[in-house]
Amino acid sequence: MNQNNKKKILIFSTTYYPYVGGAEVAIKEITDRIDDYEFDMVALKFDSALPDYEMIGNVGVYRLGFSKNNPTANDLMSFPLKINKIIFPFLAWWKAGDLYAEKQYDAVWAMMASYAGFGAVFFKFSHPEVPYLLTLQEGDPIDYIKRKVRFVYPLFVKIFTKADVIQAISNYLGFWAKDMGFEGKVEIVPNAVDTKHFSQIYSESDLGELKKKLDKKEGDKFMITTSRLVLKNAVDDVIKSLKYLPENIKFVVLGEGPDKEDLMSLAKTEGVENRVKFLGLVSHKEMPKYLRISDIFIRPALSEGFGNSFVEAMACEIPVIATQEGGIADFLFDAKRNPDKQATGWAVDKRSPEQIAETIKDILNSPENVKIVVATAKKMVFEKYDWNIIANDMKQKVFNNLLGNPVSK
Repeated sequence: MNQNNKKKILIFSTTYYPYVGGAEVAIKEITDRIDDYEFDMVALKFDSALPDYEMIGNVGVYRLGFSKNNPTANDLMSFPLKINKIIFPFLAWWKAGDLYAEKQYDAVWAMMASYAGFGAVFFKFSHPEVPYLLTLQEGDPIDYIKRKVRFVYPLFVKIFTKADVIQAISNYLGFWAKDMGFEGKVEIVPNAVDTKHFSQIYSESDLGELKKKLDKKEGDKFMITTSRLVLKNAVDDVIKSLKYLPENIKFVVLGEGPDKEDLMSLAKTEGVENRVKFLGLVSHKEMPKYLRISDIFIRPALSEGFGNSFVEAMACEIPVIATQEGGIADFLFDAKRNPDKQATGWAVDKRSPEQIAETIKDILNSPENVKIVVATAKKMVFEKYDWNIIANDMKQKVFNNLLGNPVSK
């Protein structure tokens, strides 16, 4: 292996900055806090304006694949960019082989059992001596994922069974790893939140300016979601719940996605078009301010690997409504459904607009109870879901285990 004092890890990730989702944030937040390892990455390029190689924080990023200058969301779904993900496992395997010949990595790390996972397992086939870490961050329903990969299912299984260590961000995903045949110990290390950023306090004038911009009048109550606009996040159920609620309750939607036009049409069909505000993408830097002027965070997700947005809202001290699907059940405890735990939010069933409406009324009519639940949730976030804690757990429980006890398969 390499002669440097620092261990070297090569990351396989389909995308990376400036394309940001929960997985990309997790990589950066973790690697920025671990300075006794060196990290490189292979990822897709997409935008021809991006360099083929650059350092982003503590990660050297090598970009691959077809690209176009300043591509739009539609470009990413059109030829040739849409085939990038399909060819990524092969491009990443080839590039990783060249890089390994030069740098002799001590381990490889696949972010998710997807295209990146295929690339990493191809590398493992050709370099069985190199320890391989798989991180499970998936938010889609597991049955849906299995249907997508049905034509290459035996190879998909190898993404799990060839791993030396698997780290999952929730117990739900940990059970999946076992179900797929992984025989080792699954380390549960969740995602986290920048607690300092999301707990910051803004001046009344700053908040007032944003309220004015969004036309939040005296007496208005804002529900807010920060969601990719796709089926699994069930934004449609929140829109449908508005017809059961008073006119002063509005819904603020931060995010983009393929379902946006359908959701806008639904709001019109439901007669609540003037109560739903689609604001598009809002930067991570500005997001706490939007949460601070809102009264309830809501995402009644149909599936969720973990759900950073919920924890961010808890750090921002607003009540959270969610289902308890997937990884959400690890941190959102409801007073009625989880009587053995301190409540941290309000749980609803999937596909229950009327239940959502009743829960919203309950929150707005119980300010003293809300204060207790919100305080409990914030305390939990600071104690369990701060990135400094999570990065240390990744180092101690995952990377040290991976490199201290390599197993060739």
